[in-house]
Amino acid sequence: MTAIKERIIGAVSLMSDKEAEVFWNLIQNRYIILPKSWDDIEEVEPDEIDLQMLKEIENDPDCHSFVSSEEAMKELGL
Repeated sequence: MTAIKERIIGAVSLMSDKEAEVFWNLIQNRYIILPKSWDDIEEVEPDEIDLQMLKEIENDPDCHSFVSSEEAMKELGL
């Protein structure tokens, strides 16, 4: 690990939780390009490939069985 990364980690460890949250929000706003909510995701019309996949899902009985979140977490080892 570089010295600058060690200094950042040291600084964060001295921050209060509120200060760390502000710092984390700065990082997310600057470096992480992800939607912050479902409303931030652009909605687009499905193309032919999307429509074909949706049709296959409707006709595939394996796509109609679901597991609980607890069962999925256990299967994934989380």
